Amino acid sequence: MFSLTSRQGDFRSAGKRFGAGASAGGDIVLPRWLRRPARFMQRVNAGEVEAPRYAASAMTALLFAATATYGTIAGGHFPQVVQDVTARTGFAIAQVHVSGNRETSEIDVLQEVGLDGWTALMGFDAEDARGRIAGLPWVESAAVRKVYPATLEVVITEKTPFAIWQQGNQLSLIEKDGSVIAPFAGGRYAALPMVIGMGAREAGPDFIAMVERHPDIARQVRAYIRVGERRWDMRLKNGVTIKLPERNEALTLATLAQLDREDGLLSRDITSVDMRLPDRLAIGLSTDAAEAHEAAMRERLGLKRKSGARI
Repeated sequence: MFSLTSRQGDFRSAGKRFGAGASAGGDIVLPRWLRRPARFMQRVNAGEVEAPRYAASAMTALLFAATATYGTIAGGHFPQVVQDVTARTGFAIAQVHVSGNRETSEIDVLQEVGLDGWTALMGFDAEDARGRIAGLPWVESAAVRKVYPATLEVVITEKTPFAIWQQGNQLSLIEKDGSVIAPFAGGRYAALPMVIGMGAREAGPDFIAMVERHPDIARQVRAYIRVGERRWDMRLKNGVTIKLPERNEALTLATLAQLDREDGLLSRDITSVDMRLPDRLAIGLSTDAAEAHEAAMRERLGLKRKSGARI
């Protein structure tokens, strides 16, 4: 920018003083940062300064270089150019260190990192890679760090499975909040509690926490079965089924724990304990126990008849 003044005077002397051209109507006052280049150009035009040898060739090369750079940036190719140049000058990623993964395959991690053998560390987008890795099923969070000149570090924090959810014939590992992690295929998580049925994935964690207030009961449970999305059955490791009511689950569990502690209820030869009605307890006997019970009843009835006959 420049300002045009209306002061009358010798515009030639003003031009010499400020190193700028002038017009008959006034002086042209250049900004301070342009005055030195303007004076230099005046000296060149006056022949006082001799241009260096090959200056024209250098300026032409500089012009071509500037044009190529502008075209690269305008066309969106500048990151790729930086990538190619740095990769071929010793900054290509040569090593990837992955840590914290137990269930996540390193092959899956490397695939999400997206290396092609010539990927330069300088132009590599670590945040973008972190987002892709965080999308893997087992990954809770991930950190990706560049270590110059040619190493990439990936640190993974994996999700913690809480239970096995069965829906139909499908088995899945779930977190404590009920989120599905991945399909269950056996292995180290086989001992986790199992929640079964519609609604069990969402309601299971809270109910399991309620049962765990009674450790002697919790240790015996193999599966928690959601019935009609309204109530729970508990399948014990010895095959006994506990049928709980829709309401007052906490009180019912406390009663069950007391009966087992005082009378050894759950270690008896039974198949089920029905606690759905608040005023009664229905116990299902095993086949052997039922037959033994029936024989004992017959014997008792027979003794009563004989005793009555003598009377």
